[in-house]
Amino acid sequence: MTRIDLEDLPPRLAKTLAALAGGDELLLVQDGAVVSRLTIAEASAPAPESPPEEADMGEVLEHFRTMIEEEF
Repeated sequence: MTRIDLEDLPPRLAKTLAALAGGDELLLVQDGAVVSRLTIAEASAPAPESPPEEADMGEVLEHFRTMIEEEF
């Protein structure tokens, strides 16, 4: 899958892409011919969670260590 970050695009294009809603279609045209047709998914992916706090990280690592010890 090809990934394009909006920050890497010209502002006008990035704004147009960001404004698309679920179910919208996007046509890519070159010299009057349709090159590609994209349909925007209905549900967008949830925003990534913030990384755990340092105190929580110790608990996560302890749990991971316990799992490894039990497995081997």
